[in-house]
Amino acid sequence: MEFRQGKALWVYQGEVKHSIYRFKYQGRREYARYYGRELARVYGGWMKRCRIEALVPIPLSPRRYRQRGFNQAYLIARELSRHTGIPVYGNLLVRVRNTRAQKELNDQERKNNLKKAFKTRANKVQLDHILLIDDIYTTGSTMNEAANELRLSGVSEVYCLSLSIGKGYQEG
Repeated sequence: MEFRQGKALWVYQGEVKHSIYRFKYQGRREYARYYGRELARVYGGWMKRCRIEALVPIPLSPRRYRQRGFNQAYLIARELSRHTGIPVYGNLLVRVRNTRAQKELNDQERKNNLKKAFKTRANKVQLDHILLIDDIYTTGSTMNEAANELRLSGVSEVYCLSLSIGKGYQEG
């Protein structure tokens, strides 16, 4: 793994699964306020101990952004920032390849799907401790590829935080 540690609020099942679905696919953007507040309440102390300097949302492909109209990870990061004071670097990482939706793929396909999918906008990132933000952590492929790109750009420590983790996966 390219990231040091990952955390998630909930297991991706039941009402959590339905809530995230409504958030992403039914445009319930206001859910981000609750998600950000809960992430700050549960993991604010952990973020301080990790000396997090920036929140970096996992970027969507331009095509997916056009379809959805918003980046759910960015909305979560923005709300988390409001409660922690940690700035959001929403444009630090970009998705340079259109990838298939991870939910459509098996574990091996997920790993290959995201190879070289991310790039940093800066050749040298002047931050040491970054927290990647996403909605769902399943196999870790997305976070791992994003963390790899950040580390190649000079970031010392990359941590990950998600709303939920796929059933059967343990947080690191």
